[in-house]
Amino acid sequence: MEEMEKMRVIRWILPMLVALGPGPDGAWAQSAPATLTGVVTDEGQAPLAGAQIVVSHQLNGTERGATSGPDGRYSVSGIPAGGPYKLEARRLGYVLAAEDGLSSEGIVLEAGAVVSLDFRLRPDAIALDALEVFATVADESLTPVAFSNIDKAQIRTQLGSRDLPLVLNVTPSTYSTLQGGGAGDARINVRGFNQNNLAVMINGVPVNDMENGWVYWSNWDGLADASTSIQLQRGLSAVNLATPSIGGTLNVITDPSSVRSGFSYKQEVGLGSVDSDGAWGLGRNLLKETLSLHTGRFGGGFAVTASLVRKTGDGMYRGFFGGDATWTDAWAYYLASSYDVNERHRLEFYLVGAPQRHGQNLYKLNLGTLSHDYARSLDDYDPAALADYAEAGRNASPNVGPVSSAYANPQFSSTGPGRGTRNRFSPGFLNERENYFHKPQANLNWHAYLGDGLSLSTVAYFAGGQGGGTGALGSSRNAVFRTDFGQRTADWDATIAANRAREDGSAGYILRNSVNNQWTIGAISKLRKAFAAGWTGEVGVDWRTAEVDHYREVRDLLGGQYYLDGSSEFWTQAQQRRRLGDRVNYDNTNTIDWLGAYLQGGRSTSAGSLWGMIGWARNSYSFTDHFTRAGSGSDEPLVLESGALHGLQIKGGVQRHLTPAWSVFANGGHVSKVPIFDGVIDDTRGVVNQDPENEKFLSLEAGTRLRSLDRTLSLDLNLYATTWRDRTRSLFVPNLDGEGDGGLVSLLGVDARHMGVELEVAYQPLPLLRFDGAASVGAWTYLDDAVGRYVSDDRTVVEEFAFYIRDLKVADAPQTQFAYGLSIFPAPGLMLQGVGRTYANHYAEFSPFDRNDPGDRTQPWDAPGYTVFDLHTAYNVTGLIPAWRGGDVRVFANVYNVFDEIYVQDAVDNSSYNSFDRDHDADDAEVFLGIPRNLNVGIELTF
Repeated sequence: MEEMEKMRVIRWILPMLVALGPGPDGAWAQSAPATLTGVVTDEGQAPLAGAQIVVSHQLNGTERGATSGPDGRYSVSGIPAGGPYKLEARRLGYVLAAEDGLSSEGIVLEAGAVVSLDFRLRPDAIALDALEVFATVADESLTPVAFSNIDKAQIRTQLGSRDLPLVLNVTPSTYSTLQGGGAGDARINVRGFNQNNLAVMINGVPVNDMENGWVYWSNWDGLADASTSIQLQRGLSAVNLATPSIGGTLNVITDPSSVRSGFSYKQEVGLGSVDSDGAWGLGRNLLKETLSLHTGRFGGGFAVTASLVRKTGDGMYRGFFGGDATWTDAWAYYLASSYDVNERHRLEFYLVGAPQRHGQNLYKLNLGTLSHDYARSLDDYDPAALADYAEAGRNASPNVGPVSSAYANPQFSSTGPGRGTRNRFSPGFLNERENYFHKPQANLNWHAYLGDGLSLSTVAYFAGGQGGGTGALGSSRNAVFRTDFGQRTADWDATIAANRAREDGSAGYILRNSVNNQWTIGAISKLRKAFAAGWTGEVGVDWRTAEVDHYREVRDLLGGQYYLDGSSEFWTQAQQRRRLGDRVNYDNTNTIDWLGAYLQGGRSTSAGSLWGMIGWARNSYSFTDHFTRAGSGSDEPLVLESGALHGLQIKGGVQRHLTPAWSVFANGGHVSKVPIFDGVIDDTRGVVNQDPENEKFLSLEAGTRLRSLDRTLSLDLNLYATTWRDRTRSLFVPNLDGEGDGGLVSLLGVDARHMGVELEVAYQPLPLLRFDGAASVGAWTYLDDAVGRYVSDDRTVVEEFAFYIRDLKVADAPQTQFAYGLSIFPAPGLMLQGVGRTYANHYAEFSPFDRNDPGDRTQPWDAPGYTVFDLHTAYNVTGLIPAWRGGDVRVFANVYNVFDEIYVQDAVDNSSYNSFDRDHDADDAEVFLGIPRNLNVGIELTF
């Protein structure tokens, strides 16, 4: 960006920061710091040395600390006046027994104050909160894996109204994007593994789709407002589930008992760049309102947290010829309660859901369609390609277009939010792509201490999702398209006219819903025993079952009277005339059953810890095709079953404390993972893979941690190497002699190695200044060419396959990543934070199974590296109005992509639709450009 543009942005931002700052009473002067002193003892009142006292700000997450000496005394000085602060005493093998003098939550420290607070600790076999134990939350003193914690303060500071995964971009080897910019359409990649190989959990309960492992973040909108912390364990992690994580485990914790009482109201407004020149405007109209209630502990152990979220907006993308592509209309709710029955038993209940509708921008485009100037700036973009692509603008989407308001035919959806007959979102435009879904999840947890070091944690849960996504159906010959920008997009008025002109009244091109109705029930139970000398043992079971209905239905006949479809073998000729709401194209029911068990043991002492586990899994799948007969003349639908498929995982690690501040660790493991549903049953053709092959993973990792005794310096450094063998891909092969139905073959030998180094550091030399940094450099590469061989049942048909992928780079995320942040706290309650991210070696996504030309060993397109800056600021005033009794007002602003950089955030190599000459360079890629500069501002009132 030109310097003039940067200065224009700075001149725009500075007045806003001044407005957020303290008034003319001179409050910019730094107040005298406070001091916390006291004594740490055990239950017998004996002094306890080596305990870390941590003072953490509950709004901005900054920490100060000290370590108790031989007499148990500690002193934490240099604490900025204000708050609220949370005070903790941490020591390996101990848990807080009692508090004397003050509550350790929500403390506000006056300037120059010297506050005395004693801590009494008792030995504890678990030494963590019951919820954290159940969720397998890693602890820096106990768990020998690489992980990053995102606390509540960081979530509030950086996330704004964006999708939850985007707050993780400041952690090593993690890449999250909004993809096409639709609300909830984010995706995350860790160490080169996408969401299919990333376990995502809420309070220890998995939320990945049981068919394919994907995570749809629109289902969890509003969860960030209820989160008390987020932890990302990279690699195999310490989590023990029936389906293991490979890239990492993301655990969202929403503990109602850890939040102090009160309620809050937050309102956020979003602004965006709506013009090609980056001019500011209110055209995006994002409005998000959040109401939260926290009771804290009351009535002998009850605690309740509830929140309600409402979000609407026009989105950042518009159609080539008008219309909002990524509008959102969403609600979200969260309810959590906990009850301490007595000292040994605790019950918890959680309910979370997000009924929503949003427009989608799903099609990546050639760079020439999005920005001619940016395309010309790239050395590997052939200028001749620009003749094929007129510029539509970086905010352009082909998935929406204008339609005459005179066309008032209704749309239909049988399930999900707004089910039934309804008008389209806007009378002036029509979205080809829309997502609508509601997936509530309810958990009931029971934590019990059974005595003699024996504890039991069990959760039963239910999730029931309904909804789907929209798209077009019918022959493209029966639609009318415009190609003004080198990208085909529907002309809705002309298509409606063409349907109306058909003599038989049928519609040749319609909109359909692809419906995904599902329910899942499951239970996870973990029995833990503490033995002498720090040894523990654990055994657990993980059971899940799900049923998913997949079908398409007529959404909008686009001027026709019916749609002619012969997909079902059960329909008469008259029944093939499908009308609004009728099922078309396919109608399947899939079931997925998982059962897992594991055995785990470990030991923790002041010298370090070790841990190991072995787990077994049994998966089975079934498929019912309601449109296909089980056999000739049968009145029953076709049913296919996979039978039992077995998986195994073995992993463990060790950690050694070299000094009270410095430790080293190593871990490793082997996983044999059962293929996902699509790798076993082809539900398009109704064929079972009779011999599916498990995917194999071998992972090794080593690292070191440093935590200075005063908590001013934190450093994590680790190396990892993960080998992925026999990546699942089942290919349908028809019998070449024309006899029989053909079959599925597992294509083996697609092996890759993901290696890298990761660094994470935080340094706060002064109370008013903090530095944060993260770096990761990866080497993710396919190891060798792959081969496949199909042999028919009667051995009369043999077909060979070969894929030429040796030494090609694993794609879809930058292999070199840096994140760096500077936080300034110039006055009590005021925070300014700048965050930068730099990415390089970002190879465009491709399928290794498409590389079947022995003469083509060219690397996938390496998208240009880029750097983007965000700015976060907040001003918090405690007790602004005395009647609020400690309530506060928080005003905040987030500027994302401050300098409005144009960059490629997602890319596909050698596009099948928009490639110019298919030689793996810029003019052959399809891309999503990064979101233009946008602003999130808001105010939060806490009572």
